[in-house]
Amino acid sequence: RGSIFLDEISNSSPILQMKLLRILQDKEFEAVGGQHTIKVDVRVILATNTDLANEVKEGRLREDLYYRINVATLHLPPLRERIGDIPLLAESFLRKYAKENEKRIESIADETMELLSRYNWPGNVRELENAIERAVVLTRNTVLTPMDLPPTLIGEGVELPELVHTPQEIVPLKQALEDPERLIIEKALQKLSGSRQKTAEALNINRTTLFNKMKKYELLEKY
Repeated sequence: RGSIFLDEISNSSPILQMKLLRILQDKEFEAVGGQHTIKVDVRVILATNTDLANEVKEGRLREDLYYRINVATLHLPPLRERIGDIPLLAESFLRKYAKENEKRIESIADETMELLSRYNWPGNVRELENAIERAVVLTRNTVLTPMDLPPTLIGEGVELPELVHTPQEIVPLKQALEDPERLIIEKALQKLSGSRQKTAEALNINRTTLFNKMKKYELLEKY
C-alpha cells in the first residue's frame, strides 16, 4: 500500500529486470534467503534519462518489461527548460543544507538567483543541489552571494571583484556586485542579439527591471 521509486531503470541487470517483471505481473516475490512467497501491493515509479524504446532495440532492456512499465509516462524537461523551478529548488536545498551544517543562512541574494537562473545546468537538479550545498558550506555570510557559487556558474569573462582591497577598506556588497551584474547583462544582450525580451526571459527578470538596469549601467544606447 505504498510507493517505491527506482532510479535509472535502464541500468538494471537482466536478473533484476526479470524479478521486477514478476512483481509487476504477479504481485509477489520471495525475500533473500526466505522460503515463503510474499504478496505485495505497491505503486512502482521508475525513472530514466535514456530512451527506453531504444534500450529495448539494443537488447539492454527486456521488451516485456518495457511494455509492462510503460503505462503512464511523465516527461520531465531538463532544468534549463523550466527556469521557474530553479528558485523553488534552490531555496529548498538552502534550507536542507543550512540545517545539516548548522549554519544561519537566511536567503539567496537576487543577483545570485539571477546567475542560477541563467546557467544551462547540464547536470540538471543534481548539479543545482551540489552548487547550493557547496555555497552553504563555504559561505561566511547569512545570504548566499555570487561569490559563493562555483566558478562555472559565473560565466566566461565575468570576474568577481575583491570585496576587501585593504585591511582598512571594505566595499559594500551592493557596490561590489554591480560590475558582475553589468557584465552578465551585457553578455546576455550580446548573445541574444540585443533582444531585451529574450534577455529578460533568459535572466528570469521582467522587462522593466532589465530596462532600469540597462539605464543604470548606460547600456540603452548600445543595445
